Amino acid sequence: MNPYFDPERYPTLSEDGARMLKFLREHPQAPIYRNSSGNKLTSEDLNLLADYERKLNNSRVDWNDRQLPHWLNTFVDNVYRDVPFYRSQGQVPQFSGITPVTRADFSRDITAFVPDSVPLDRMINFQTTGTSGNPLLLPSHPRIAATYLCFHRRALRRFGIELSHGPDNVGVVLVGYQRRCFTYISVTPQLGESGLAKINLHTDDWGKPSDREAYLDALNAEIYTGDPLSLSALKNLPLSTRPKALISVGMMLSDGLRTELESHFNAPVLDIYSLNESGPVAVFDQALGGHLLLQPELYVEILDTEGKPVSPGQRGEITLTGGFNFCLPLLRYRTGDFASLAYSPEGPLLKGLSGRSPVRFRTQGGDWVNNIDITHALKSLPLAQFGLHQNADGSLCLSLAPVSMHYAPACLSALASVFGNQLINVKSIEKEDKIMQYTSNLKGGTLQ
Repeated sequence: MNPYFDPERYPTLSEDGARMLKFLREHPQAPIYRNSSGNKLTSEDLNLLADYERKLNNSRVDWNDRQLPHWLNTFVDNVYRDVPFYRSQGQVPQFSGITPVTRADFSRDITAFVPDSVPLDRMINFQTTGTSGNPLLLPSHPRIAATYLCFHRRALRRFGIELSHGPDNVGVVLVGYQRRCFTYISVTPQLGESGLAKINLHTDDWGKPSDREAYLDALNAEIYTGDPLSLSALKNLPLSTRPKALISVGMMLSDGLRTELESHFNAPVLDIYSLNESGPVAVFDQALGGHLLLQPELYVEILDTEGKPVSPGQRGEITLTGGFNFCLPLLRYRTGDFASLAYSPEGPLLKGLSGRSPVRFRTQGGDWVNNIDITHALKSLPLAQFGLHQNADGSLCLSLAPVSMHYAPACLSALASVFGNQLINVKSIEKEDKIMQYTSNLKGGTLQ
């Protein structure tokens, strides 16, 4: 019996798909795959996904600052009827009167936000910590996980890129770079069982370091996805193959690193703003000067610290309503990320996106500096990861990823335009994971 035929993980697997799985796992230079996973998609799921993507391809984000989404009232009514947290509040209020929720509300009792009508038999629960380090259990479903591809393809088409179909090619390789991370192989039925692999580029997961480039060249993936840290590690491998595109998610991607990656791989790098709670939200478009929203049925507000909408064009907290996760419908969910909202002929876009709470830094002269000024000062440098912290005594510490430590002098020079001759200590980021990018222990530094 072929060990790759697993009806629970791969309900529709063909002989060709099984051969792809065998190739991915048993290649002589394959890494240690520490976990097992699968698409878990049934034939009915695939039909529903195909219908969803056809509808998506003919839809656009059609709301603006003068017109709410046409689907919003029906969505709110359904949530108040079907979701315990909201049903317990009684009558449906005006949309602007709905109290926004946060990650902390989800952490207290995520089950209260799951609709009663959602069957439990195929629900998937996964844990995420985000940049805050606070664990959160999120409900999902195989079809929800597969819907990410619909929006990634939507974003790729903006750059003229189409993914190939068939079990003879590897469509996507997800790259991580951590001491330990979840790794697995799979196939993508929506792409005719093309191969998919989630790998860790850390040398601990490989027989020898050179196996990494040998294996990846053998896979010759069309798309690499990762965060700035893992994509920087990928760039340092002597690969002879080149992808059609790279997709960066999970952390802020600097202009400098994006330019460096695009030059090295001779391929576009898509910076996609994505959350575990919502999936892909927006993709950066340099010509538009911001992140263009991707989901027609996701409404975005920008709120102030009191939970009120800001004036048009002002910065505030990105707040989401709607989405495609039918296990977790979002209703005025405050993301903890900040931007302003603008409108283009192609739809709404987020400008000045920063995935962190607003932090300001005090100079020696007593002036306050916005964290966005730090981003602008360092954006031309190809930093894989950085953070800036101000201590209670006003001293500053710049943290850099180990692979970016040689940029320390250039960083200090760039920051001199903001802080003058103020002393800034530099240290290496020890933990290979996300960090809070801007932090302060100085009174008045963190804006709540």
